Amino acid sequence: VLFRSQMYNVDNRILACTHDNSQSAIHACHELKEDMDRHKVGPFCYLPCAAQTLNMIIEEGLRTPKPIISKIREFVIEMNSSSAIMEDFMQLTTAYQESSWKFPLDVSARWNGHYQMLDIVRKAAKSMDAVMRKHDETLGSRMLLNTAERNAVNIVHGYLEPFYKTTNNICSNKFPTVGLVLFFMDHISEMIAACKESHHYPDWLKSAAEDMAMKATSYSSQVCNPFSYMSAILDPRIKGELIPESLNTPNNLEEARSLLLRNYSTAHFSSSTGIYGAPDNGGSVSFAEEIARKKRRASMSTSTDELSQYLSEPPAPIPTDVLEWWKMNSSRYPRLSVMARDFLSVQPTSVPPEELFCSKGDEIEKQRFGLPSASTQVLLCIKSWTESGIKLRYNSTDIDCDRFMQLAAEATGQSSKTDIDKKQR
Repeated sequence: VLFRSQMYNVDNRILACTHDNSQSAIHACHELKEDMDRHKVGPFCYLPCAAQTLNMIIEEGLRTPKPIISKIREFVIEMNSSSAIMEDFMQLTTAYQESSWKFPLDVSARWNGHYQMLDIVRKAAKSMDAVMRKHDETLGSRMLLNTAERNAVNIVHGYLEPFYKTTNNICSNKFPTVGLVLFFMDHISEMIAACKESHHYPDWLKSAAEDMAMKATSYSSQVCNPFSYMSAILDPRIKGELIPESLNTPNNLEEARSLLLRNYSTAHFSSSTGIYGAPDNGGSVSFAEEIARKKRRASMSTSTDELSQYLSEPPAPIPTDVLEWWKMNSSRYPRLSVMARDFLSVQPTSVPPEELFCSKGDEIEKQRFGLPSASTQVLLCIKSWTESGIKLRYNSTDIDCDRFMQLAAEATGQSSKTDIDKKQR
């Protein structure tokens, strides 16, 4: 793995890797880290995917009510496909004041689809029952929920509501940083712990919470390192106040100071970037700005002073655009802003969260499985060439698939001809 990173000249540019939680990915990351440490390439860490972890935690919470969710989904699929049933449901929800519903309802087997099934029972139970009884010939009685099933749905719905809000926030966030995701994951851990200690939840849910806690704890232990700490505190919305207590340690803070001083001190900045390591964005600097920069330099003489001052200020509001914040404050924290540029690029997830939690993931899978055979052949051909050592040069973003297939056919023909000549000899 390190050989490839050296071959592509990225071995000294790799800071972190976010894996998909699979054993093979963890093993590969571990091997890469050992190689990089052995060759003293530079600091490197690997993190588990928060989205994959959160999805596994939620799956544990849904373990018992899964059969009930399947019954509800069967009803919703029938309703989505029948305009008459749909119209009756909409009229009844209006009459009973059981929320408003946008059709077609999400019936995907992903988290958002599961929660939609719980939501419809929790908020429109009367309408759902009335529709089932009216269309008994079409729907039958197999989809009707008994009292125990309704109670289970209500309990799970209430317990998993914070999880649903969390995944929605992560999916809709423009720039989900490691710090923001750790903030949410810490909240999830608190919800699980509260369920385990509560006397109001049934034993089956507490049992599920135990398994959920194990996965949450495993994630926390894997991200409890100085790299995660630095990635988190450099999010101006999080800093030291909103990260998990297990991460907010004096040792991690000292490691951050050491790294800042070692890699982002004045000696590491070229003259082209100016005193603070930030370009002047063209044009000359005004006299007033020169004075302001001297004042800032006098009050913040070292790299670690920047970190101290930054952490002493209160966090920015959660809706703050992180990149815009650092752009506006780069002159105040010239060295720290460069460090932030590096560490904020560390990805908290290995996959876009909406692909895991939303129906969008189903659409992407359909497109992936619906790849034309010609395109598949081209991809396999390119893969074969690159694995055999052939270097390809792309002069444009447009790839002529027909030309690739022609070249592949010619290559295959020449190979066959060579084999025949060899046999004749």
